[in-house]
Amino acid sequence: MTMPTTVSTCTAVTEQGKHVFEIFDYSKHRGMGTGELIRSGTFSVGGFDWAIRFYPDGFATMSRDYISVYLELLGKDTRVRASCDLSLVDQTTGLPTSVHKTDLRVFNSGDLSRFAPQCDLFMRRGVFEASPYLRDDHLTIQCIATVRKGPQVSAPVLLDEIEVSPSNIAEHLWNFLDAGEGVDVRFSVGGETFAAHKVVLAMRSPVFKAELFGRMREAKEQLVTIEEMQPEVFRTLLHFIYTDSLPDMDGSEGDADREMIQHLLVAADRYAVDRLKLVCQSILRNNLDVETVSATMALAYQHNCDRLKDVCLEFITSSSSVMDSVVATQGYKNLKTTCPSALVDLFEKSRKLHKA
Repeated sequence: MTMPTTVSTCTAVTEQGKHVFEIFDYSKHRGMGTGELIRSGTFSVGGFDWAIRFYPDGFATMSRDYISVYLELLGKDTRVRASCDLSLVDQTTGLPTSVHKTDLRVFNSGDLSRFAPQCDLFMRRGVFEASPYLRDDHLTIQCIATVRKGPQVSAPVLLDEIEVSPSNIAEHLWNFLDAGEGVDVRFSVGGETFAAHKVVLAMRSPVFKAELFGRMREAKEQLVTIEEMQPEVFRTLLHFIYTDSLPDMDGSEGDADREMIQHLLVAADRYAVDRLKLVCQSILRNNLDVETVSATMALAYQHNCDRLKDVCLEFITSSSSVMDSVVATQGYKNLKTTCPSALVDLFEKSRKLHKA
């Protein structure tokens, strides 16, 4: 008789979060004095509260020629294993550069271990002020914190159970398209031709369904011409329709990626691919900054993205310094021409805030 065998597993559980701390009017903060700080808003990662501390004139006398930056664990009698990566963001490219990484260690809110790093020489002030990390009196500090939680132990299972592999239908669908098997419609987009399956497009987009199976002219044609769309945008739209995910994008091309997401949102709205539209809105929301918020808000108004619209309004009216910086951009000048209704809402929100 075979003896039944059970097995359980133990895995380490981590939770990661990112906080971006934008500081305007740097020159007005400099001169506060050594040991004087600016603290970010409190943010939560892994169920613990954290804050970023910024010392324009250094933390102590020995660091008065430096800027000092720390991640701080808040709370009383709090102890957690965590690591962090503190970066400064290049104001011309929008890309972060890591300045200090703290390996996994214990943070204790009751002593100096609550701070990371354990050194106050974050960056020499002269180097910082001559770098692209400071532009128009504005700097951005980014912190990625990783919290190691307790071990997670699975429930025992029979060793001889048959494990079911994860679903790979999306991979199969994409490979089917990539091989050109069974395609029954082609699209001409910007001089390039794309093959596809009518039934897949119809399942994922009510607009494609009406065009390909309704009484519209496209339903009878084997080659459909799509105007006013770039080939790469249509290729990415097809990828999402078949796989429900976006292809990997090269993070080194920040501006190019942002422009692609903007065009992709327009395409998603055009073909009523609602989940893709939400994915694009989420990406644009997570990459808002002074230079891009006006263009993003115009896009939100033009394509009925109410939540993204609200986020842009909140960002611009978050402080008078932010609003002044946004108004000085070319994007805001374009917004006045392309989307005057946005300015009306911006004025109304600003007026309510001043009354509050």
